[in-house]
Amino acid sequence: MERRNRILIVEDSPTMRQLLVFALKRLRNTDITEAQDGMDGLRKVTADDYDLALVDINMPVMDGLKLISLIRDEESLKDMPIVVITTEGADEDRERALALGANEYLTKPIQANKVLQVARGLLKTEPSSS
Repeated sequence: MERRNRILIVEDSPTMRQLLVFALKRLRNTDITEAQDGMDGLRKVTADDYDLALVDINMPVMDGLKLISLIRDEESLKDMPIVVITTEGADEDRERALALGANEYLTKPIQANKVLQVARGLLKTEPSSS
């Protein structure tokens, strides 16, 4: 039986979460969980095992940078790949996110093929034939 990948999407916009879920459902053997803000994301990422997290920066309750910092402080999560997906395109924001431990940094508007390419690379999966 093939192992299933688990992806956590932490994004406050329901519309953006739907777009990301739609794009990532093209990955085979993948389960996707959604979180509506950084605190919700922290609860879910510490309660279950994920292979990849997609994190927005600007969110209520707890922003994505704080979430990334807390994830990287947790020994069991320090190697989980994190992709930042945000409207913040400034170089200093990118550098800060990467310095905190994000693996990739994508700016909105997102392109489904780019999200898939990054996710496949970090999950080390092959493109599906469908």
